[in-house]
Amino acid sequence: MSSLPNSQAVPAATRAAPAEAAGSLGLPTRRRWFMLSLLLVATIINYVDRVNISIAAPFMAKDLGLDKIQMGLIFSAFAWTYALALVPAGFVADRFGSRLTYGVSLISWSAVTVCQGFASGFASLFGLRLAVGAMEAPAFPANSRAVTVWFPARERGMASSIYVCGQYLGTALFTGALLWLATTWDWRHVFYSTGVVGILFGVVWLLLYRDPLSCKKVSKEELQYIEDGGGLVKSSQERTKFNWRQVAELFRYRQVWAICIGKFASTSALYFFLTWFPTYLIEERHLTTIKAGIFAVLPFIGATVGILLAGIVSDLLIRRGYSMSFARKLPLVVGSMLGMSIMLVNFTDSNLVCIVILTVAFFAQGIASSSWAAVSEIAPKELIGLTGGVTSLAANIGGIVCPIVVGAIVHATGTFAWAFWFIGGVALIGTLSYSLLLGRIYRIELKAK
Repeated sequence: MSSLPNSQAVPAATRAAPAEAAGSLGLPTRRRWFMLSLLLVATIINYVDRVNISIAAPFMAKDLGLDKIQMGLIFSAFAWTYALALVPAGFVADRFGSRLTYGVSLISWSAVTVCQGFASGFASLFGLRLAVGAMEAPAFPANSRAVTVWFPARERGMASSIYVCGQYLGTALFTGALLWLATTWDWRHVFYSTGVVGILFGVVWLLLYRDPLSCKKVSKEELQYIEDGGGLVKSSQERTKFNWRQVAELFRYRQVWAICIGKFASTSALYFFLTWFPTYLIEERHLTTIKAGIFAVLPFIGATVGILLAGIVSDLLIRRGYSMSFARKLPLVVGSMLGMSIMLVNFTDSNLVCIVILTVAFFAQGIASSSWAAVSEIAPKELIGLTGGVTSLAANIGGIVCPIVVGAIVHATGTFAWAFWFIGGVALIGTLSYSLLLGRIYRIELKAK
């Protein structure tokens, strides 16, 4: 991974300063940023509906008499169907476009979220979490596709970081409110409220989101600016036919394997924070519900800063003439390496130091989550959504493994210590994958038709 400027590796349109390009075209519209704001809100809702169960968990487990093994299975259930549905969901995003795919997905998973408030035991909760996972599967492939068709390469790192930070912002903004609902009313109201909000925004999405060539409010100049900078504007109206040979060909490229392994590592850390983290603070650190609510927010703020910083730095490096490979790989390697710091929690009894360490570790996970920008750069133009689905499938195997392993560790040992060693070890695997296996980043051109 060279650290020297490499202007030959970056197309002239990509190296051009955005201000100069914008100035020459006038850019009377900036519709792409409005569409990105819709992606951000949708992603916030997406992750609130994933993490709401971890907020309700201590109250729900007590009310329904669920043990740690059962809670580990319930936490992981989402990722089982989510992972299995990602590849077909990616094809659906390519076939029907981001607008219809995301709108139907959002309304569907939100309706199932409401139903979780009526759960009466392990079986019903487990089944409903399986359903939420299946319904949410199209979200990130549709996100990746939307950013690839709406943004030039020089802005794609930041655009990806903005929507990805929604997975942290939702928890940072709404953990306190959801804990208040759970304590003031009961845990069921956590699911009622988040589900209803999602259904309403699903309708808003269908009314407002459009792909570039279907949008009446975007100017020809903005479309030209996006396309000249490497945005796949015309791909937004292409409808891909599924071809198993093309899917198989994806796995011939080391870049796909490296991102899959790296995403598995970073998502394992993410799912600890999305599932077991509040329980860890309350049961092992013996924090009150109020303190747990405050402390639980800090790592998510750290992760938000991390993903935004990664996007800013990555795009800035491209504008300064560094190669695409260096600009996109640097945050992935640094984030994965810094993520190993989570193991330091085992060496402190101070709650304050513990939260500082976890905030740094989740900040690192945020940096590593900029891998979505790399996915946008390597995805074949025919299979943008499907490539996102394949890499997200690998990522969410971590979402299956981590909650179950952590639950089993805590059940067997009565402590989270070995869980942190496990997450740190997985972060090491991610570091090696991004630094040694990934290689040069470029858009894959498929031979199979």
